[in-house]
Amino acid sequence: MAEIDLGALQRNARRIAERVAPAKLLAVVKADAYGHGAMACARALAPHVWGFAVSLVEEGVELRRGGIETPIVVLGGVYGRSHQDVVAFRLTPVVWERAEIERFARAADELAWGRVEVHVKIDTGMSRLGVRLERLADLLDGLRGQPAVTVGGLCTHLAEADAEDEAPTLAQLGAFDEARAMVEAAGFCDCVTHLANSAGALRFPTARRDLVRPGLALWGQVPSPGVVPAPTEPLEPVMRLSTKIVALRAVPAGTGVSYGARFRADRPSWIATIPIGYADGYTRRMSGRAEVLVAGQRCKVVGAITMDMAMVDVTDVPAHPGDEVVLLGRQGEGAIRVEELAAWADTIPWETYCGFSKRVPRVYGG
Repeated sequence: MAEIDLGALQRNARRIAERVAPAKLLAVVKADAYGHGAMACARALAPHVWGFAVSLVEEGVELRRGGIETPIVVLGGVYGRSHQDVVAFRLTPVVWERAEIERFARAADELAWGRVEVHVKIDTGMSRLGVRLERLADLLDGLRGQPAVTVGGLCTHLAEADAEDEAPTLAQLGAFDEARAMVEAAGFCDCVTHLANSAGALRFPTARRDLVRPGLALWGQVPSPGVVPAPTEPLEPVMRLSTKIVALRAVPAGTGVSYGARFRADRPSWIATIPIGYADGYTRRMSGRAEVLVAGQRCKVVGAITMDMAMVDVTDVPAHPGDEVVLLGRQGEGAIRVEELAAWADTIPWETYCGFSKRVPRVYGG
């Protein structure tokens, strides 16, 4: 079970907003709000943010159908045949090619919508999406030829805001300012600007502009602690992941545990089975490395994590079938942090949060 503390989420949003003011928050809730549940989280955040950022059209449509009325920016920029859906559901597309601008103009005309607002994305060094500076003038010419399309925003993405070296980020800010000057000189002056992710928003005051796009920080995690400063009041983890012991058995010394007997007990042991595995997002890469909390104490996950289950050595703690096991979050005086899960899996906190599957029930409180 994943317990989602919506009160903690709201407090995180307020703390970030205080840190970056007067910039406002364009809260990133793509990938089902980093695994926390987009609809519930968006409803909780709506009073505290300017709008929401998603990656896919489908994610934006879900929010609109769920009653979210604030601006919704589709960062992914790949629309297939969904241009009419973008217009009909009042989503704000991010564009960087003339062909996409023409498609949105046609969609607005076909729906008799009048005008559609877009945000133009600049590639300032991420080399992923966006128009490069040398092609920006051509894109602006295309925009002037499409009166049905208005420029409501200008954006980019910071590639190294959480790295120790500040130079790449400062170079991107300089390139963005050059692009902004070109856009304003072309007559597109009435637009909001946004480029700072969580790390950029917390670390670089000059990156905050009109909006910032916090993602990971909303869920209670500072990217690169020690490099990126936290808000004055600490961020609070929003998710707590727990399960219960479903079986408990005495294992003689030398007995193998789980597939391949990758772990063999070196003493008479008590092994607890918990009903969570890699199909739930508790990845097999953590086998033999992860720890959980039982009775407030850390216990090792032993043997290979399987699709539906994992085994825990509880020899040194009081444990019984039905007892709670915490995989992420607090229990008593102990805590398992998301960066620990990420380290055990050789990945990053972003992937860890996004990896928890729909099989894990989300329970909302706070």
